[in-house]
Amino acid sequence: METSQGSDRRMGFSMLFGVVGLVGAVVMLVAALGDQLVLSGYGFAAAMLGATLVVAALHLYE
Repeated sequence: METSQGSDRRMGFSMLFGVVGLVGAVVMLVAALGDQLVLSGYGFAAAMLGATLVVAALHLYE
């Protein structure tokens, strides 16, 4: 019978980077509504980076 001890890093990093993605999306939305396109672009970049890191964390700590 094999036993292994799992790590909470997978869940923790996924939640952290998910929050980064959500904050980036909110910044993108609010900036676009305020006609601040450069800030909206930075929000989009943060959202995409957060989403990419979520996927990477899920695969890395599998």
